[in-house]
Amino acid sequence: MVNPFLKVQEFVIEVWAELKKSSWPTRKELVDSTIVVIVTILVLGIFVALADLVFLRIIALLTRR
Repeated sequence: MVNPFLKVQEFVIEVWAELKKSSWPTRKELVDSTIVVIVTILVLGIFVALADLVFLRIIALLTRR
C-alpha cells in the first residue's frame, strides 16, 4: 500500500515545479487588467440596469388598464 503522505508530497513538489514555469504578470499589467475588469463590470451593470428599467416600463404600460 502506498503512503498517502508521499503522494501528497509528490503532488506539492510537482505543483511547485509547474508554478516556477509560469509567467507571472508585472504589477503594472495586474493593475491595468484589474481596471479593465472593474470598468467592464460597471458598464455591463449599468446596461443591464437600464435594460431592466426599460422592460419594466414597457410591461407596466402593456398591463395597465
